[in-house]
Amino acid sequence: MTFSFSVILMQVSADLQSEGAFSQLVRYFNEGGLFMWPVLICVILGLAIFLERLVTLNRADINTRQFILDVKEALDNGGIPAAQELCASTRGPVASVFNAGLLRADEGFEAAEKAIISYGSIEMSFLERGLVWLSLFIALAPMIGFTGTVIGMVEAFDAIESAGDISPSIVAGGIKTALLTTLAGLIGAIILQVGYNYCVSKIDKLVVEMEESSIVLIDSISAMEKGKPLSGGESSEA
Repeated sequence: MTFSFSVILMQVSADLQSEGAFSQLVRYFNEGGLFMWPVLICVILGLAIFLERLVTLNRADINTRQFILDVKEALDNGGIPAAQELCASTRGPVASVFNAGLLRADEGFEAAEKAIISYGSIEMSFLERGLVWLSLFIALAPMIGFTGTVIGMVEAFDAIESAGDISPSIVAGGIKTALLTTLAGLIGAIILQVGYNYCVSKIDKLVVEMEESSIVLIDSISAMEKGKPLSGGESSEA
């Protein structure tokens, strides 16, 4: 099976070089049979989820360090209302978590800490939305491809049995058609896996920023209760 799959890959590469790539892919798609359609649907849906997450996660990414400095300055100059206004006008999960903590800041830093933890979990679930479906399509694409290959092999052996002769053209043609679904499923899964890993790494980065920023906000609220300035010392260091 490994040798046959390698031969198919070499033949596909040679055909793509000799003919137009798009027309050749269409021909292979048609030769793959009905199981190529569910594989294609998995890839299209997976790519749609990835693109939606890509846009959302990139929009959620902000300059966290500068945002923290701006919040501290707002707390020093205008108090909690000014900081809330800044958070409300800033996109991203860090600003949303800050806003949730500031809403409870008048009840003490412990209440603000609980609000930050609770809202942080909610924001994390928003960031991970759709990834379960993306991982499902990553698993389904090759599985559907393997199923199509098994059915194609059965049909190929049926053709050999009906012909009553092990002709190289019958054997090679049947195996080629059967393996095309596996090839399509694996290629689709590889593409989606790359997108999934990118989304996970982006989410991990945002979660770390939320956690680090939350600690800074809690310390800032605690310092406010003690009447200490927030932005002066750190601004001079920057």
